[in-house]
Amino acid sequence: MEEFKTIKENISGQIIEKKSKFIANMFYISSIEEAEEVIKNTKKRYYDAKHNCYAYIVIDSAGNKLERCSDDGEPSGTAGQPMLSILKGNNLCNILVIVTRYFGGILLGTGGLVRAYSQATMEALEHAKFIQKEKGKEIRIVVSYSEIESFKYFCRKNNIRILKEEYLDNVEFIIEISNEMLNKIESNLDKNCFKMTKIDIINEKYIEKNINI
Repeated sequence: MEEFKTIKENISGQIIEKKSKFIANMFYISSIEEAEEVIKNTKKRYYDAKHNCYAYIVIDSAGNKLERCSDDGEPSGTAGQPMLSILKGNNLCNILVIVTRYFGGILLGTGGLVRAYSQATMEALEHAKFIQKEKGKEIRIVVSYSEIESFKYFCRKNNIRILKEEYLDNVEFIIEISNEMLNKIESNLDKNCFKMTKIDIINEKYIEKNINI
């Protein structure tokens, strides 16, 4: 998958339905392992709750979309699947939603449960700020001291994130860059507003989409 939409930061929402409290927490995740760890910690946090139902969609290292959900003891299909459908309907990836239910003593029925878990999920999404992620790379660029300001200006102009800078014989910058922008740099070396002495690819990763491209 070349790009996807996700949430900028973790969010939460809450509803009350016939005295039952439904607390929806949404998390940005980057792997199944991270999702499972968050689920485990959330169950510890809400240890006294009746149910901790969840759904998540994550892009694996090969770019495949993986989906999982759980009703956590609620009737089959009344919690996890409706939550997952909302994530899919909003074209969201690398996102985990956990809805914790504190039982209020009144049975809601299957239809009522579907509505409650769906509404709690939507309530959390109401507070979300969304971002686009795209395939990119973390790279090391080495420039001379005379090129520092030109390079930093280039990064600011193109919304390129500088992760680290180290001042040695030359200056080494670690940056996140989209594949498209990297191709532009590599194919137009003599036209860039700065001169590089070296460029190395460290690894591939999803980065926040450069809206200026």
